[in-house]
Amino acid sequence: MKKAGSMAAAGALRFKSNYAVSRRMEPFYTGGRVQVSRDGTAMLCPCGTRLNVMDVGTGARLHSLEQDDQEDITAFALSPDDEILVTGSRALLLKQWNWRESKCVRTWKAVHVAPVASMAFDSTSTLLASGGCDSTIKIWDMIKQYCTHNLKGSSGVVHLVEFHPDISRLQLFSSSMDYKIRIWDLNTSKCIAALDGHFSAVTSLAFAADGNTLISSGRDKICMVWNLETRESKRTVPIYESVEAAVLLPEKGDFSQLGVKKQGLHFLTAGSKGVLKIWEVATAACVYTQPVPFEPVESKEEASEHSLTQCMLVPERNEIVTVSVEHNIVLYDAQTLQLRKQLAGYNDEVLDVKFLGPGDSHIVVATNSPQLKVFELATSHCQILYGHTETVLALDVFRKGLMFVSCSKDKSIRLWRMNKGRRVVCVAQGLGHAHGVGAVSCSRMKESFVVTSSQDCTIKVWSIPESLISKAKAALISSPEALHAQVTERGHDKDINSVAVSPNDKLIATGSQDRLAKLWSCSDCSLLGVFTGHKRGIWCVQFSPVDQILATSSADGTLKLWGLQDFSCLKTFEGHDASVLKVIFVSRGTQLLSSGSDGLLKLWTIKTNECVKTLDGHEDKIWGLHSNKQDDMVVTASSDSSITLWKDVTEIEQEEAQAKQEEQIMKEQELSNLLHEKRYLKALGLAISLDRPHTVLTVVKAILKESDGRKHLEENIARLRKDQKEAVLAFLVTWNTNSRNCHEAQAVIETLLKHEAPDSLLQYSGIKSAVESLLPYTERHFQRLSRLLQASMFIDFMWQNMRLADTSQQEDMSFSEALANSQIHDSQFPTTQIHLTIE
Repeated sequence: MKKAGSMAAAGALRFKSNYAVSRRMEPFYTGGRVQVSRDGTAMLCPCGTRLNVMDVGTGARLHSLEQDDQEDITAFALSPDDEILVTGSRALLLKQWNWRESKCVRTWKAVHVAPVASMAFDSTSTLLASGGCDSTIKIWDMIKQYCTHNLKGSSGVVHLVEFHPDISRLQLFSSSMDYKIRIWDLNTSKCIAALDGHFSAVTSLAFAADGNTLISSGRDKICMVWNLETRESKRTVPIYESVEAAVLLPEKGDFSQLGVKKQGLHFLTAGSKGVLKIWEVATAACVYTQPVPFEPVESKEEASEHSLTQCMLVPERNEIVTVSVEHNIVLYDAQTLQLRKQLAGYNDEVLDVKFLGPGDSHIVVATNSPQLKVFELATSHCQILYGHTETVLALDVFRKGLMFVSCSKDKSIRLWRMNKGRRVVCVAQGLGHAHGVGAVSCSRMKESFVVTSSQDCTIKVWSIPESLISKAKAALISSPEALHAQVTERGHDKDINSVAVSPNDKLIATGSQDRLAKLWSCSDCSLLGVFTGHKRGIWCVQFSPVDQILATSSADGTLKLWGLQDFSCLKTFEGHDASVLKVIFVSRGTQLLSSGSDGLLKLWTIKTNECVKTLDGHEDKIWGLHSNKQDDMVVTASSDSSITLWKDVTEIEQEEAQAKQEEQIMKEQELSNLLHEKRYLKALGLAISLDRPHTVLTVVKAILKESDGRKHLEENIARLRKDQKEAVLAFLVTWNTNSRNCHEAQAVIETLLKHEAPDSLLQYSGIKSAVESLLPYTERHFQRLSRLLQASMFIDFMWQNMRLADTSQQEDMSFSEALANSQIHDSQFPTTQIHLTIE
């Protein structure tokens, strides 16, 4: 009955024939300094040889600025008026860009003998300073396009350059490897002061509104306040962490929620602990510490994964932007430090991905890290989930899409739930496996249990109490509750790579590196049967949603379907040239979608055993493959650090094909009408637009049949556009190969040669190949006509000689005379006689 139902469903169901990439989430930031445009709409992120321009609102990549020389970008700067962008690369070239249209306006030599390490514009956007790894600083006039200053005297890499905001002072501040802050007078090109106080690299400079106070931050765990009039230190503020950025809070604005109670200078710091702090300059006291979702490291060893590398204020958006070591870019409300948006610049190797949320509005991603990332597809906002202490290996989502489970190398599993505000929290944790947990599957009917498998070769069934679900729904869980394994069973002799729960929650399937798949009873984990047949380890097992069938994919490059009744192999799908890592059922169980270690996706129709489509969307192993509830979208995740969303375009393509067919029929009807009405010029144009050489030939023949056909043909051909004449030239090359159509072809050639000058003919695309193709066949046609002419002359001669003048002459003619005539002919046309015989 089940099978009959599924067949009826398949009858009413359209098979999928193709998927198209609807969106690709690729790394857009791999390290270096990030800059936000003044209007706050665009963000510039370096990514190797490219500079990506990102839309801050949607998180989408607008376009990329690519280096022609394929060299990494070492520094870049966007002018304060958002007009000029300059990049410097390892090729020692500076490039100026029209960055909104991704056009390189000009390129010039940097004059530095080593790569440029830092860049900065002055407040008027006319001067650019470049600090090099060669210990020199160059000042460039961007209007007149020349180098105005070459400042020498720094030691080592000049990693920081900054103009004084008051341009009338004409001062440049720089810092290099000797930890001093140098002040350069651009009127004299001399260093007029060196502010000495830091004992490690100076990371940022912030100028107060009065222009006489400077705050510098350093990796020596302090910030220093300088008086620029006396050029001496006013105060040293101990920060107790390596500081990467210090940002002065604007004097206007309500920062009371950040502990700012008094008038006076306050600044914000970001550093190695990954926590934003607000400091009061007058008292050197920390007035606010940002709460964070992870445990702040208080030990002497600095936290590396949470460390912040950059922090800046974007006044137009009233936001503070931070950049972390893990390439996450976070936007906070400047007044409250409430998180507004988070973008993940780089995902490393992606190990698994699943659709999540009501309407599959989010995806949850396991990257090569202990943190999970939940992306909102509409805005690219990323929520980072902390909890696991080692790499997360696999994920699975419950049917309703609000709860999911993750398993990790840290031997634990965690249960997560998305609340009404679309925030994801951890509600439970399970411990018990002796090794890393490599595969996980959720119950299908209710949120009642989870099955896991591990490198310890065991499978465990974890029950989820109803009380836990109800507490999670009511958001009453403050810390994760403990999950306990109900049943534990040693399942295989080698690593278990995959585990799956049947749609009715009664069966469990496992696939292992020992080349076997096994079927287990869910209630007590008793073994029901073994599927043998794969020649190498099994990577994935999956139950059919409608039939009593199990699908398996293996490192032997095949997919197999197995019957659950007798454990026999029903079908084998061959086509992958590498390991098949994942398989899922689509189209209500009538088709399979598989992903391989070669980065290819394949769509299979079960009934015909046919591979319908091969999709190339990744450059490395595809570890993650999941379909949404609507069955019209698929998400894939790969070792190439990218996540791709695929849309089912079968219906769209069928509609397009139908529309094209209908349009073709309409045009053919119109063509028929035009020929009937003898409107040959329009008929020619339409036939050419349809790309129908035979129809064009029919029109040419119809024209030539008319009285004064040659004249009409010349008139019509002459009135065609150049591109139409080029098309006709390509068509007549084909016509000329056939003796039946050669006369029409030659007539068109004659017309073209008559009406087109040789120079204009040479401008035609494909003229050379057309002439090369026309010559041999044209010669052959002339030879044939010559033979025909000779033969016709012989017939004419015979007729002249054999014609009977009257009856009396016929009777008088002797046989010898006829024979003599025959001999005379043989001596005059020997070859013609032979040709006539052949003909």
